[in-house]
Amino acid sequence: MPEFSYIARALDGQRVSGTLTAGTKREVLTSLAGRDLFPVQVAALGKQAATTGGVYVKSKFVTPFYSQLAGLLRSGVPLLRSLQVLRDLASNKDLKALLDDVKSRVEDGATLAEAMARHPRSFGELALSVIRAGGEGGFLEDALERVATFTDQQAELKSKVTGALAYPLILSIIGFLVVNGLIIFAVPMVEGLFARLKERGELPWITEALLALSRALQSYWYVFIGAIGLAIYGVRQWVESDLGRAQLDQWRIKVPVIGGIYLNLAVSRFCRVLGTLLKGGVPIVRSLDISADSTGNRVLSAAVREAGESITAGQSIAEPLGKSGHFPRDVVEMIAVAEQSNSLETVLTQVADSLEKSTWRKIELYVRLLEPLMLLLLAGVVLVVVVALLLPIIKISTTI
Repeated sequence: MPEFSYIARALDGQRVSGTLTAGTKREVLTSLAGRDLFPVQVAALGKQAATTGGVYVKSKFVTPFYSQLAGLLRSGVPLLRSLQVLRDLASNKDLKALLDDVKSRVEDGATLAEAMARHPRSFGELALSVIRAGGEGGFLEDALERVATFTDQQAELKSKVTGALAYPLILSIIGFLVVNGLIIFAVPMVEGLFARLKERGELPWITEALLALSRALQSYWYVFIGAIGLAIYGVRQWVESDLGRAQLDQWRIKVPVIGGIYLNLAVSRFCRVLGTLLKGGVPIVRSLDISADSTGNRVLSAAVREAGESITAGQSIAEPLGKSGHFPRDVVEMIAVAEQSNSLETVLTQVADSLEKSTWRKIELYVRLLEPLMLLLLAGVVLVVVVALLLPIIKISTTI
């Protein structure tokens, strides 16, 4: 989320300056007005200025902080005192430094969301959006508890996917090393046996290709490594660009098999966040604006924001979501029925649960299919190498 610098005047005429993190410039002006400040100048900061200087803390240390802070606030402990208590109890030094900075900024008059926004690598954009909405709507404790729930659910899903893909990944790495070991070290040992066949022009083409590849890897290995490095760097630069990110987001939801899984996870995350915000009493337009960022995809976010504009024009949410063509038809139908029955927040949570369960079943199925496919691929590559080495040997034996 972008960061803005501002210069404003207080009621007594005193000049006040600082920075705020918000979705738009209008949100900055609204925030300043809520603090009885009259803006003189508001300017967007660059990406680097908005992200440098933040403390990074692993999510496994940050997630308990949300629920602990919510518990203290619900018990009547003031915010500053709660932050100090959690800072003193923190066992991780990075978390201590993070909470020190957050507490210091809250003491200087910043809201909790503004103070946390200085550390975007530790507090995700979704968490900041929900906490900002909770602070504005007067349900900060509920917002913190929901952020803790979201974070736990995402961490659990990520752990399941990582665990399921661990074996195929290890298998592919081992297969890559084995094949390259055969080509680089084993093939040169038998190359001398094929010299006479090569002179006669009787060496099989597959063997000649294997020998050429082996010599290339031995002589120009640094070129291959450099090319791979340059390719990775080029892809990263492309992904970080606006055009590359937009094209990648479009590709993610359209690629066969994987695209369906990605789309279901993004839609389920959107439904859960929107349902949670509506239950907390956040207005529908504001909830749509926050939940749009939770999809993690620019194409889906644009469709959600278009739905928010339709709401302001007196239309429903389901119609623009259906017209976008990116949301599953059954999800759109359930949202439409829920709008008519005034049970949108409940249905959205049910949709999120259903999508996550069905998506996880698909992931398990595809991973089970991936393991034998990886074995077959590895066996096929090794078979090609073995055949390329055995064909000339069989030919020599037949000639003798």
